[in-house]
Amino acid sequence: MVAYNLYIFDRNCSCLFYRQWAKVKECGISPEEERKLLYGMVYSLKSLLSRLSPVSTRDGFIGYSTDKYKLHIYETPTGTKFILNTDHKAGDLQEMLQHIYTKIYVEYVIKNPHYKLGTTIDSQLFVKELDNYIQSKPFFTK
Repeated sequence: MVAYNLYIFDRNCSCLFYRQWAKVKECGISPEEERKLLYGMVYSLKSLLSRLSPVSTRDGFIGYSTDKYKLHIYETPTGTKFILNTDHKAGDLQEMLQHIYTKIYVEYVIKNPHYKLGTTIDSQLFVKELDNYIQSKPFFTK
């Protein structure tokens, strides 16, 4: 499996972090526009699915898959969204995203006294720990 990229958005749709490990194709728009489109799509799909679902959506929208890639979403109780794009062969990565949130994001971003909530994450320690974790997975390929 290939891990393409990870986005972290706050509840106000601001992209706090973006990390790319592999990308096969450029999308032809600015990174800012790409992030807005991704957040808008996720927001719209989540809203649509919650309204149309015949059963309770307690866990909410956790992703979708195409024949080319898979998008995984983990949303925290505070509305922070972790969005990971992988190839379509990936299984359920909710536990992995939860680990990134609880063991890496909380430890190296939220507990950092120099980090101000709602600002771009620029901690090199966070990036290093995230890269080490993702690249330690048996499915990771560049």
